[in-house]
Amino acid sequence: MELYIKELKTEVDWSLAYPVMHELRTHLSEKEYINLMHEMADENYQLFALIDDEKIQSLAGVTIRTNLYALKHVYVYDLVTTKHARSKGYGEKLLSFLEIWGREQGCTNIALESGVQRTDAHRFYEKKLGFDRTSYSFRKRL
Repeated sequence: MELYIKELKTEVDWSLAYPVMHELRTHLSEKEYINLMHEMADENYQLFALIDDEKIQSLAGVTIRTNLYALKHVYVYDLVTTKHARSKGYGEKLLSFLEIWGREQGCTNIALESGVQRTDAHRFYEKKLGFDRTSYSFRKRL
Protein backbone atom coordinates (compact mmCIF):
# COMPACT_ATOMS: atom_id res chain seq x y z
CA MET A 1 0.00 0.00 0.00
CA GLU A 2 1.35 3.37 -1.02
CA LEU A 3 1.25 6.59 0.98
CA TYR A 4 0.47 9.66 -1.13
CA ILE A 5 -1.00 13.16 -0.94
CA LYS A 6 -3.63 14.44 -3.31
CA GLU A 7 -5.87 17.44 -3.63
CA LEU A 8 -9.56 16.72 -3.10
CA LYS A 9 -11.48 18.74 -5.70
CA THR A 10 -14.89 17.15 -6.10
CA GLU A 11 -17.97 16.82 -3.95
CA VAL A 12 -17.46 13.04 -3.97
CA ASP A 13 -13.92 13.52 -2.62
CA TRP A 14 -15.16 15.98 0.01
CA SER A 15 -17.81 13.52 1.15
CA LEU A 16 -15.18 10.81 1.53
CA ALA A 17 -13.12 13.23 3.65
CA TYR A 18 -16.02 14.32 5.85
CA PRO A 19 -15.55 11.68 8.61
CA VAL A 20 -11.96 12.83 9.12
CA MET A 21 -12.80 16.54 8.92
CA HIS A 22 -15.68 15.99 11.33
CA GLU A 23 -13.14 14.96 14.00
CA LEU A 24 -11.91 18.57 13.88
CA ARG A 25 -15.09 20.42 12.91
CA THR A 26 -17.61 18.53 15.04
CA HIS A 27 -20.19 21.33 14.81
CA LEU A 28 -20.77 20.77 11.07
CA SER A 29 -23.21 18.31 9.55
CA GLU A 30 -22.10 16.75 6.29
CA LYS A 31 -24.55 18.92 4.36
CA GLU A 32 -23.23 22.11 6.01
CA TYR A 33 -19.66 21.00 5.35
CA ILE A 34 -20.33 20.29 1.65
CA ASN A 35 -22.12 23.63 1.20
CA LEU A 36 -19.23 25.46 2.85
CA MET A 37 -16.70 23.54 0.76
CA HIS A 38 -18.37 24.83 -2.41
CA GLU A 39 -18.24 28.41 -1.13
CA MET A 40 -14.65 28.09 0.07
CA ALA A 41 -13.49 26.47 -3.18
CA ASP A 42 -14.86 29.54 -4.97
CA GLU A 43 -12.55 31.57 -2.68
CA ASN A 44 -9.51 29.40 -3.61
CA TYR A 45 -9.61 27.10 -0.58
CA GLN A 46 -7.87 23.81 -1.35
CA LEU A 47 -8.19 20.54 0.58
CA PHE A 48 -5.29 18.09 0.58
CA ALA A 49 -5.50 14.53 1.88
CA LEU A 50 -2.74 12.21 3.00
CA ILE A 51 -3.85 8.74 2.00
CA ASP A 52 -2.31 5.54 3.32
CA ASP A 53 -3.63 2.04 2.81
CA GLU A 54 -6.25 3.61 0.48
CA LYS A 55 -7.79 5.54 3.41
CA ILE A 56 -7.73 9.25 4.17
CA GLN A 57 -5.59 9.54 7.27
CA SER A 58 -4.97 13.29 7.44
CA LEU A 59 -6.38 16.48 5.89
CA ALA A 60 -5.14 20.02 5.41
CA GLY A 61 -7.36 22.82 4.16
CA VAL A 62 -5.37 25.77 2.89
CA THR A 63 -5.42 28.91 0.84
CA ILE A 64 -2.75 31.25 -0.43
CA ARG A 65 -3.01 34.76 0.95
CA THR A 66 -0.97 37.94 0.79
CA ASN A 67 -0.82 40.57 3.51
CA LEU A 68 1.59 43.16 4.87
CA TYR A 69 3.02 41.08 7.72
CA ALA A 70 3.26 37.55 6.30
CA LEU A 71 3.68 38.52 2.64
CA LYS A 72 2.55 35.80 0.23
CA HIS A 73 1.89 32.74 2.39
CA VAL A 74 0.11 29.43 2.73
CA TYR A 75 -2.58 29.75 5.38
CA VAL A 76 -3.65 26.46 6.97
CA TYR A 77 -7.28 26.69 8.06
CA ASP A 78 -7.81 23.02 8.84
CA LEU A 79 -5.34 20.33 9.87
CA VAL A 80 -6.50 17.01 11.26
CA THR A 81 -5.31 13.44 11.45
CA THR A 82 -7.92 10.81 12.16
CA LYS A 83 -7.91 9.67 15.78
CA HIS A 84 -6.77 6.10 15.06
CA ALA A 85 -3.81 7.30 12.96
CA ARG A 86 -2.28 9.94 15.24
CA SER A 87 1.41 9.77 16.17
CA LYS A 88 2.29 8.04 12.89
CA GLY A 89 3.89 11.13 11.34
CA TYR A 90 1.02 11.87 8.95
CA GLY A 91 0.53 15.48 10.07
CA GLU A 92 4.24 16.13 9.76
CA LYS A 93 4.31 14.62 6.25
CA LEU A 94 1.32 16.69 5.18
CA LEU A 95 2.79 19.95 6.53
CA SER A 96 6.15 19.16 4.93
CA PHE A 97 4.34 18.66 1.62
CA LEU A 98 2.59 22.03 2.09
CA GLU A 99 5.91 23.78 2.74
CA ILE A 100 7.30 22.49 -0.57
CA TRP A 101 4.03 23.21 -2.39
CA GLY A 102 3.95 26.72 -0.90
CA ARG A 103 7.48 27.48 -2.10
CA GLU A 104 6.45 26.29 -5.57
CA GLN A 105 3.54 28.77 -5.43
CA GLY A 106 5.94 31.61 -4.57
CA CYS A 107 5.08 31.77 -0.87
CA THR A 108 7.56 32.92 1.74
CA ASN A 109 5.73 31.65 4.85
CA ILE A 110 3.27 29.09 6.11
CA ALA A 111 0.88 30.10 8.89
CA LEU A 112 -1.87 28.55 10.98
CA GLU A 113 -3.93 29.14 14.08
CA SER A 114 -4.66 26.65 16.80
CA GLY A 115 -7.23 26.75 19.59
CA VAL A 116 -5.83 27.80 22.96
CA GLN A 117 -6.86 24.46 24.49
CA ARG A 118 -4.76 22.40 22.03
CA THR A 119 -1.49 22.36 23.95
CA ASP A 120 -0.34 19.05 22.42
CA ALA A 121 -0.82 20.51 18.95
CA HIS A 122 1.12 23.63 19.92
CA ARG A 123 4.02 21.50 21.17
CA PHE A 124 3.93 19.56 17.86
CA TYR A 125 4.02 22.75 15.76
CA GLU A 126 6.76 24.40 17.78
CA LYS A 127 9.06 21.56 18.79
CA LYS A 128 8.69 19.11 15.93
CA LEU A 129 7.98 21.38 12.96
CA GLY A 130 9.81 24.57 13.88
CA PHE A 131 6.82 26.94 13.88
CA ASP A 132 7.12 30.13 15.93
CA ARG A 133 4.25 31.28 18.15
CA THR A 134 3.97 34.86 16.90
CA SER A 135 0.59 36.18 18.02
CA TYR A 136 -2.77 35.67 19.59
CA SER A 137 -5.91 35.56 17.49
CA PHE A 138 -8.96 37.52 18.58
CA ARG A 139 -12.53 37.07 17.42
CA LYS A 140 -15.84 38.75 18.17
CA ARG A 141 -19.19 37.32 17.09
CA LEU A 142 -21.28 39.75 15.04
